[in-house]
Amino acid sequence: MKILPSIAILLFLTISTDLRAAAAPHCGEISTGGPGGAGGDYTKAEDRYKLKIVEEHHFTSNIENLAYGNSGTLGGELSYVLLLFPNHHRALAALSKLTFREKTLKPQGARYSVECFFDRAMRFKSNDGVVRMLYGDFLLKSGQIDKATEQFETAANLEPDHPTINYNVGLLYMKKKDYSQAKAYAKKAYDMGFPLPGLKNQLIQAGKWED
Repeated sequence: MKILPSIAILLFLTISTDLRAAAAPHCGEISTGGPGGAGGDYTKAEDRYKLKIVEEHHFTSNIENLAYGNSGTLGGELSYVLLLFPNHHRALAALSKLTFREKTLKPQGARYSVECFFDRAMRFKSNDGVVRMLYGDFLLKSGQIDKATEQFETAANLEPDHPTINYNVGLLYMKKKDYSQAKAYAKKAYDMGFPLPGLKNQLIQAGKWED
């Protein structure tokens, strides 16, 4: 199973700007047809050739790293990718980061708010645990810890053998000082080969880790 260290470490931050939406607006119908049937499911091997074409133009490294867009705003580029591949994990992570950087739920050029794009991703593929994990990360950084916990637990239930999800759920429980749960998820992640030592180091520092 592929491990995603680039989106693995949760930065438990909150910012002064309130990024919590009182009610989600209508987030649009989902269609991955696009020009020439260009879209699809980010996790399906049979859609990889279409994904490659989209990413070559609208999800290059400068866009993922939020440096500059190729044909428009960063919000517009990421929006385009997510309209074609609603559960594109890395694009969702990048849009979430852009939301915090621009201090707005709807970054410049994006068709919908970040919460709408997460809503669309979950409607598109309800059993995608990584989408739930990324949404939980966004909610946690927004200061919505109860909603974040719900999403992380859903992610772990959907994909119990995914090392990155287990690692991030462990970080969440570490943040909540639930060391028993944090250690249990950490053990699962490391048993499956997760490479980053941060969670283990936190548990060691707290005196809650035994090999």
